[in-house]
Amino acid sequence: MKKRIMMKRIKQWIRSTADAVHMDTVMKRQQTGVNMTYDFIQDMVGYDLERLQKARREMKQPVSLETYVRTLTMHELGHAVDREALLASFDRTVEIFKMKKNYSAAEQRRNPDTFAMLIEEHEMNITFEETAWDNAERMNRLYGIADWNDFYNVKAHSLSTYKAYYERDLHSYQRLVEAASVPVAG
Repeated sequence: MKKRIMMKRIKQWIRSTADAVHMDTVMKRQQTGVNMTYDFIQDMVGYDLERLQKARREMKQPVSLETYVRTLTMHELGHAVDREALLASFDRTVEIFKMKKNYSAAEQRRNPDTFAMLIEEHEMNITFEETAWDNAERMNRLYGIADWNDFYNVKAHSLSTYKAYYERDLHSYQRLVEAASVPVAG
């Protein structure tokens, strides 16, 4: 019973946040293992109720579940505001997807050209994430949904994963390119 009540409450926080910022984007419960995500093709925000709760507990600077959900909802809606840019990236995203499908993860990281595509994908994702957070910040400034300290803690936590993976891969890519440019003694 308690779990059902919590799930209902989270759904209400998501819907009421979208209503508060005057966005009618479709919100759909999904069991993907990703807390919240924006699908720019379907113009829909998906959310995983269980993962939302778990992800919030992973924060170094804890915030209330309500604040976490409302802040992430604004962030995902921030992607919706940026939908045209996301749609414009579609062709390149498909090219990267096809490359990933044709090469194993190890092969992608051994070839400078395919690895460069992974770095490009990271950079695109970080740009889209930062833009969505900028849009969420504007929403919060206009509608006062979340406390600013909590907002920035959620933002930092959210961006840290993207940036950590990017930094790790960028370092590996740079080593690969350097190794490939070293002449072989003969």
